[in-house]
Amino acid sequence: MPTTKAPTNKLLLAIDGDSLAHRAYHALPKSIRLNAIVGFSNFLIRLWEAEQPAAVLVGWDSLDSPTYRHEALPEYQSGRVFEDSILHQLDLLPLFVDSFGFVSAKAAGYEADDFLAAALRRWKGPVVVATSDRDAFQLASDRVTILQPVKGVSEVARVGPAEVRERYGVDPEQVPDFIALRGDSSDRIPGARGVGPKTAADVLRQYGSLAEALKAGRFSAEADKLRLYREIAQMDAKAPLPRLTAQKPDWAGAAAAAQALGLGGLAGRLELRAAEGGTR
Repeated sequence: MPTTKAPTNKLLLAIDGDSLAHRAYHALPKSIRLNAIVGFSNFLIRLWEAEQPAAVLVGWDSLDSPTYRHEALPEYQSGRVFEDSILHQLDLLPLFVDSFGFVSAKAAGYEADDFLAAALRRWKGPVVVATSDRDAFQLASDRVTILQPVKGVSEVARVGPAEVRERYGVDPEQVPDFIALRGDSSDRIPGARGVGPKTAADVLRQYGSLAEALKAGRFSAEADKLRLYREIAQMDAKAPLPRLTAQKPDWAGAAAAAQALGLGGLAGRLELRAAEGGTR
């Protein structure tokens, strides 16, 4: 897959597409036709206006192909059932995002957040990551800020290393270890027996990492499982990315795509942006 050196000292907006599409789907009335696409698009436009990024990348899950996580831990994300309407819209959204002139990343065997990790590894400037998945807290750094929706898709909280430490009691790079110990009910990661958030943070403050805790003899009966849980919680920064360069939004192209989907209201808003030069 072609690659290119990304511009330096320019902001990248990296978005977990599935996370925000699901959030939009449940935030807007089902009576709104293609409500996930409408809500996601409105949020995307607001993010672009607020952040004025040099480039936008949106990562997507491949729901029809298992990842190594599912193969290593069969119960991983088990029990999730999605309505046909959201699945249909998730199929449409990557190409719709492309119509904006932005970049979509999707590949068999990878999850949306793997592309976020890969993008910030390649991009040399500042990055903002928009996602409701707290696993992404592992990406926070002096260069990377997490934008976490806190009310539907209309408000966001900015999360950096200090906020990660305040919420979890660990540093961002310790988040995969923290998840392995505490577990994650939404992803069906069991965690260590009898260990909650406070104990997980205490262990990591004492030993620095899960590996050092295991080396010291902690959790010996379940060491192999905890190593697996950590591997599952770690985002894969080697996920394949399309070309990632500076972009100019194509509001007119997005308006035409919205019109083709029968989303006249959204198309009108995008046409207005195109007419005004897309600077507001």
